[in-house]
Amino acid sequence: MPTTPATPAHSSSNGTAEAIMLELVDENGTTIGAAEKLSAHQPPGLLHRAFSVFLFDQRGRLLLQRRALGKYHSPGVWSNTCCGHPYPGEAPFAAAARRTHEELGVSPSLLAEAGTVRYNHPDPASGLVEQEFNHLFVGLMQGSPRPVPEEVGETAFVTPAELAERHAEAPFSAWFMTVLDAARPAIRELTGPSAGW
Repeated sequence: MPTTPATPAHSSSNGTAEAIMLELVDENGTTIGAAEKLSAHQPPGLLHRAFSVFLFDQRGRLLLQRRALGKYHSPGVWSNTCCGHPYPGEAPFAAAARRTHEELGVSPSLLAEAGTVRYNHPDPASGLVEQEFNHLFVGLMQGSPRPVPEEVGETAFVTPAELAERHAEAPFSAWFMTVLDAARPAIRELTGPSAGW
């Protein structure tokens, strides 16, 4: 579930671009190395650390994002609030907070760990593979998102019923239901029974 560009995005002190690196892990989530981002997603995929964020407003509605059309992986599909990869050595919690702000211009008023999930999701459209050990986070936000157009095409707050309707009509990321289902216990604890999650 890449959120940063496939092309190098960081500049070193001498002005040259550096490759985006991901943290490779074993089946237990223990770090075993690093790999360049795009190569880690080439079939059959290298198992790497990722994160997924689910933010809710005060009414218990989930903030969805539609991925920008210019993204190299899963462009134009709907997905959870934010997802991405920690840099090698970066704590998943810090990465989740960082990317939420970078993509959506918001900082959660509350962000809590919600477990992990491991999956293997090929993307037929791009031929890339998501082999991820994903750290889940749920939280609350106040105010309106200010999405960065290069990352996010549009956003929407949805109730469970609205999500079901949208999911039946529009394309979603291959990993969306996997991470949503894994995060549901924490989502229900956060939003309460009246929200219906």
